[in-house]
Amino acid sequence: MDDIVKAALAKWPHVPHCTGWLALDARGDWYMRDDRIQAAGPFPHPKGSRILHEKLREFIGRNYEADAAGCWFFQNGPQRVYVELEAAPWVWRLTARPGEAPAIASHTGREARFRTAWLDESGRLFLDTDLGLGLVHTLDTGVAADAVEAGLWAAAEVAFDDLPGRFAFVRSPARA
Repeated sequence: MDDIVKAALAKWPHVPHCTGWLALDARGDWYMRDDRIQAAGPFPHPKGSRILHEKLREFIGRNYEADAAGCWFFQNGPQRVYVELEAAPWVWRLTARPGEAPAIASHTGREARFRTAWLDESGRLFLDTDLGLGLVHTLDTGVAADAVEAGLWAAAEVAFDDLPGRFAFVRSPARA
């Protein structure tokens, strides 16, 4: 967490939390969801406005964490902004390494270590890592398939709706 965020928390410890205004889609993109978008339906339909500002995306990523209940949030100064998740708390980007398992990095740039792989009923691949559960980015499914075919990863089957309970995260803090 950024030092400036820690200082703001110390100065204003009782700022109310915010839900429904920030979301993470299955490709690792952040979305702002104002009142109008929230009234139109739950995430991901409609998604809202994609956050394109690089420094803001980096700030969100550095201050992205989970609470004890498994709700993921962005600590925006003294305010905790809970995140609506389309699929999982992380979206993994993979880098092929000849003869080795792929390197794993999150949508926020954090490196992760592989533990297990899970394939849902839609054919999406999720990886459980030392950071938690995440969905493999669609652009990296070929790298993941190569790891499975080489015997470096074995994927077990799982129902998508079972993932939050099995891996202790909440997809919609606003509805929880």
